[in-house]
Parts: sequence; C-alpha cells; structure tokens
Amino acid sequence: MLTVVIQAGGVSSRMGEDKALKLFLGRSLIQRVIEQLTPIADEIIVTTNRPVEYEFLGLRLVPDLKPGRGALGGLYTAVASAAHPLVAVVACDMPFASEMFFEGARRLMVQDEADVVIAKTDEGYEPFHALYRQETCLPAIESAIDADQWKVISWFSKVKVRTLNSDEVRSFDPSGLCFWNLNTPEEFLEAEKRASGQ
Repeated sequence: MLTVVIQAGGVSSRMGEDKALKLFLGRSLIQRVIEQLTPIADEIIVTTNRPVEYEFLGLRLVPDLKPGRGALGGLYTAVASAAHPLVAVVACDMPFASEMFFEGARRLMVQDEADVVIAKTDEGYEPFHALYRQETCLPAIESAIDADQWKVISWFSKVKVRTLNSDEVRSFDPSGLCFWNLNTPEEFLEAEKRASGQ
C-alpha cells in the first residue's frame, strides 16, 4: 500500500509566483503532478502551510509538523502523515513525476529489503522524488531533527539505502525528466513544450 505525498512548501522566489498553482498546459502544475501519480497511489496527501490555497484539490492537506526545520522538516511531515507503510515523496514542481519510477522503486524496496530507494544524479541525491519505508525512516528522521541536523539525507546512515545507478534510473524513467523541477518561467515554457510533444 502506497501513500503519495506532494510537497507544496517552497517559496518559488525565482518564479515570482507560487509555481504549484501556476497553470501548466491549462491546469495548475500541482494538478499535473497529482494526475501523473494517481494510478499508483492508495492515498494522496499534499503538505502545505497554506491550506486554503489548495482546498480546491479536494485532498488531505497537512501543515509542517516540525515548523521551521526546512526541507528535512518537510520530509518528516511527509513520512509521518502517511497512512500506508510505503511513502513516495514528490516535489510539487516536477511535471514529469514518474509512476513507472515508483513502481520500479517499490519492487526494489521489497526485493532488497531497503528502507529508502533513491536516485543519485550528478547533482546528488534526489530526495524529493524517492520512496521511503515509514516504519524505519520516521524514527531516523526524527532523531536527526532532534540532533539539530539540517541536511535532508543526514539520517541515511541509520537506515538501509538502495541507491539507483544510472542504468536503473534510465530503465525506470526512459524520458530522463522525472527529477526536473521547474524554477524559472523559462523552464516552465520549455517543460510545457516537452509535455505537449513539440
């Protein structure tokens, strides 16, 4: 059973407006992300500290459980709020969030008895398009927060992390776009072109 958590907590400073609510091919970007992952989700949650703005989605909205703790606090909120044992965490600004990626990650998590299945690209780990096992990850994240750590992956040494190699990532996401998060109006336009097949 899988909970998908869409994180809508960012400030969107480079976009100049809330990118989750910015229209992407005629509907809000966050709606596109939700639609991409609905086929695999037993539950979908949105984490946000501005719930009124997201009520139109008709989904469960959860504010930060550890306010002021940045991205690690956001990850804690995502994993803690899930009703199911496996938690797919995705940023709200990833228009090519991949159902196929999470299906592959779930198979690997079971097969390798992993607690986290995550890709590592040239930019580093991709924690906001990754799969987490709630039972083991939640206490590890909480202990990292209690120890005043801030890095999103500061607790990885406490759990079994299955890092995907580039070939595995390609097989799970042939488009190579699933980790692309949109930060500027120019990236938005480019992603719309890609999504509409131009």
